[in-house]
Amino acid sequence: MLSTASASEAFPRQPIRILVGFTAGGVTDVVVRALAEEASKIMGQPVIVENKPGAGGVLPGHQLQNARPDGYTIGIIPMSVYRLPYTTKMTWDPVNDLEYVIRITGFTWGLVVPESSPIQTFEQYVEYAKKHPGELTYGTVGSLTTQHLTMEQISRQLGIQLTHVPYKGVADAIPALLGGHIMSIADASSWVPYVESGKMRLLVIWSDKRAERFPNVPTLREVGIDMVQTSPWGLAAPKGTPPQVVQALHDGFHKAMQQPAFLENLKKFDMTAQYMTGEQFRRFAAESVDSEARILKALDVPRAS
Repeated sequence: MLSTASASEAFPRQPIRILVGFTAGGVTDVVVRALAEEASKIMGQPVIVENKPGAGGVLPGHQLQNARPDGYTIGIIPMSVYRLPYTTKMTWDPVNDLEYVIRITGFTWGLVVPESSPIQTFEQYVEYAKKHPGELTYGTVGSLTTQHLTMEQISRQLGIQLTHVPYKGVADAIPALLGGHIMSIADASSWVPYVESGKMRLLVIWSDKRAERFPNVPTLREVGIDMVQTSPWGLAAPKGTPPQVVQALHDGFHKAMQQPAFLENLKKFDMTAQYMTGEQFRRFAAESVDSEARILKALDVPRAS
């Protein structure tokens, strides 16, 4: 067996796998593949993306618990992982049972309706919901995801009743919206090409300021909801991965994040880099576990027993 020092000096000697808990073609998948392409050039080994969709994006976190701690299997850790101690009976700790490598970016979330919808603005969306309690449906990529919980918070604040329709991934939700099976979607920038082509209408975004690409679309704060949601995410390795290997991963992906091709890819989705070191990311994870628990308690989500 290689010593810690020699392992890091040799790293990487073989391809690196990134587990992504979302379907191929979604925003996270597209951005991670762009990052992997740049990291492959920098690290001198292929960086391969493997999709593990379902369960709100948390499957990579679970699978890292059984992966070899050698740096060759790493995973994307989204905000939904920090809800697990509250929502799931589990045997591992999302803060202490992962080696946090680097935080990468966050999403531009938004609420869209199809072009054929009579709803033109977010105010009309709320008005419709008030007149037709429970009839207005919205799709997301799963229950207890950021999209779902944020929409529930919005509903509570406005005193409206919506009906949530969870899907395995946005690749399923978008055809459902365009086919008239649901009335709206709450998701990250997967809707950008559909909004630009006129097939969907963007009603509101959840960022702290308007999107550069859609300057006429208001933020939640601008429609009277004091909330910002960007849901940052990044990379983690299995617990016990040697510190030097974690550092080598951090350095390689940090350099990849700074490449023009990757930054241009982020811009396509109105996303920006939200870099943190591994230690900063771990502290963010600890803070997020606490804040997510408060949100779930406020929404009366029963704790897993």
